[in-house]
Amino acid sequence: MITFRHKGDFSGVKRFLERAKNASRLDILDKYGREGVAALASATPVESGRTAGSWYYEVKDSNGSVSINFCNSNINEGVPIAVILQYGHGTGTGGWVQGRDYINPAIQPIFDRIANEAWREVTRL
Repeated sequence: MITFRHKGDFSGVKRFLERAKNASRLDILDKYGREGVAALASATPVESGRTAGSWYYEVKDSNGSVSINFCNSNINEGVPIAVILQYGHGTGTGGWVQGRDYINPAIQPIFDRIANEAWREVTRL
């Protein structure tokens, strides 16, 4: 006669597998985050280099959804410099400095690679 006795539940195993699943997604986004920061830094118009060197990314995981956010910490008197370089800004004398679309062309190839990799994963047999 064989007897099997079990005590407890599988919550530890479930927790481990969930962390492993999330870790792999976070690793992938971490890779693309580094690539995105490098692309943004190289595309940022350079006067002092401060804005180009101020790019960073954050990977956020909440409620089963993971996102990557690209941010720039160069703020002067409450004004995010990366944004005014992108969209333009008024001057103190009433003039206008035209913006330059440098963010979208720099980051679009990264987004395309993320989408392609996600699609390959979804359609993998």
